[in-house]
Amino acid sequence: MSSGRRRWPKHATLLAQYLLLQPIIVVLCVIVLRVPPPEPSSRYLVADFSLRENGADHSVTLPHFTASRFSLNDPPLYSGRFTWPGGEPQDAWSVMLPRFTNGVEVAVNGVVILDSRRTPAANRPDRNTPEIAVIPSTLLRAGPNDLAIRLFVWGPITGFLDRLYVGPDAELRPSYNARTLLFVTLPVVFSAWQAILAVILGIMWMMRRHEPAYGVLAAAMAIGVGQAFFQTPLVDSPYSRLNTVLISAAPLESAFVLTFALLFFGWRWPRYGWLIFAPGLVVAAAGLVGDVKLSRDAFLFVGAPTVGLYVVALALVVGHAVWRRQDAVSFMLGCALTIVLTCWALDLLSVLQLMPNRRILLARLSYSAMLVAIGAGLTWRFARALNQVDGFAASMVTLVREAEDKLKASFAREQERARAAALARERTRLMRDLHDGLGGQLVSIVALSERGDAGAGIGEAARAALKDLRLVIDSMDDIGGDLMLALGSWRERAMAQLRPHDIALVWRAVSPQGLPVHPELRPWHVIQIVRLLDEAVTNAVKHAEARRITVSIETTNDASGLARGRITIEDDGKGFVPVPDGDADDAGQNAARGLRNMRNRAARCDAELELTSDAGGTRVRLTLPRRFPDSDAAAG
Repeated sequence: MSSGRRRWPKHATLLAQYLLLQPIIVVLCVIVLRVPPPEPSSRYLVADFSLRENGADHSVTLPHFTASRFSLNDPPLYSGRFTWPGGEPQDAWSVMLPRFTNGVEVAVNGVVILDSRRTPAANRPDRNTPEIAVIPSTLLRAGPNDLAIRLFVWGPITGFLDRLYVGPDAELRPSYNARTLLFVTLPVVFSAWQAILAVILGIMWMMRRHEPAYGVLAAAMAIGVGQAFFQTPLVDSPYSRLNTVLISAAPLESAFVLTFALLFFGWRWPRYGWLIFAPGLVVAAAGLVGDVKLSRDAFLFVGAPTVGLYVVALALVVGHAVWRRQDAVSFMLGCALTIVLTCWALDLLSVLQLMPNRRILLARLSYSAMLVAIGAGLTWRFARALNQVDGFAASMVTLVREAEDKLKASFAREQERARAAALARERTRLMRDLHDGLGGQLVSIVALSERGDAGAGIGEAARAALKDLRLVIDSMDDIGGDLMLALGSWRERAMAQLRPHDIALVWRAVSPQGLPVHPELRPWHVIQIVRLLDEAVTNAVKHAEARRITVSIETTNDASGLARGRITIEDDGKGFVPVPDGDADDAGQNAARGLRNMRNRAARCDAELELTSDAGGTRVRLTLPRRFPDSDAAAG
């Protein structure tokens, strides 16, 4: 069975649970919304009025809907009475209006005590702002008192006046405070939360430009904040058009939210997706080009249905996300959308007067449920990302620790191999040095002994063997890269070699520091240099008939400005003329072989050997390298 078929029952079960939960949410919303908001005692209720509207008088019982959607010049006038007991001093009395659309003017005994038009926030048709006004005691008279209410209507929906209450302020004030908390303070709190969410989303979009969904949702939140805090213009003014556009921007806001859902849940943006914003742009154009009335009509007949349509489309998109993604974000957002859609449907029924006793619009307030869901969803996603990062970090720590252990083991093996290779190279070097030096001298001693010649030849060969043995031993000393230390030991041996031949050794340090220090200097480098110098001194003793040998030590700078050491050996002998090997006698061939050995030793150290000879003597100049080679690969 394929993995897709195995996931099908699980997906179907989750979708069935989600779909069954939505009717439950709808029923709960209806039950909760049928509970009336806080109201004062019914004994302070004033519901019977005489209405004068469009030149006609008739009796009405509150709550009441007006017939017109615009009546500023000749507003409906509600006339009624209430009874004040009088007698002994009474507490202050007030008039409380729980709900009205759009503005009211309240007069007691012909004197105006309240005009809501002075408080623009109370005149928003999408708000349920209550009003209360204290009646001055001088206006009250014992018995019946006249109460007149003028209802100003400027759309986009028809006027509405809910039941009102007249009584002691102490009895009416608690209900007013409760309604203010529910319909004024709470929306402001949610609007502030919406502003904070807009800032957070904007920052997230700026830091993650590859996820435009956050920027789109930030724009939607910013438009919602503008709708919440801008006031409704009553007449045309320099700023009325801008206010009208911002307040009626709900279609644009819903379009941005729908776009966010499409992008957030991975939908491919349709080719004509910009048409989503067309209704909102139509409403905005009506506010910019036309008058206030045109903007309100455009919002009523274009904007409000568009909002409902987009909420339905948003619910479908989220439902599809629940089916495909099966995550908490889509599930919470889907439940919140069901609440918003239910409140929007009830508000539409109220606007169409299919619910005559209700004009409490809650769609905008229920929008806060979606904000909470979005905030909770983003927080959940952020927390999940943190958990994933922590898990990834923990796995990386484990992997790094394992890799570190493997590297340590590999490094230990490599160190062991390098140590073994170094020991092998050192053994090979010692064997070669002993073979080339001490071995040859011992062979000479054996040969002389077998011939029965016990004279000076054996002694000379033995001294040469001892000298070579000392050289090998001295090369094992740790001189810290300072060749001057090795040359000091060589100087003593050279003086001992020259003393029997009555040859003077002149030592000159041209540079105060002598030779540069080479940290990379190895024992086999020292042996090659010292044997080269030995060869130069031996040639001077055997062939030059010299009386003085001068050794010069100095540090010079090459063409690159880098320091290089230089050792020069000069004698005052008779010099020689190099001849080809085939034309030389035995002595000449031995000399030529010695010169080849000297050049080979210089090459093995990457040094430069310069040899000149004339009638005034012979000069051997060895220029040390800037850096000695790491291996004896040139040894051959």
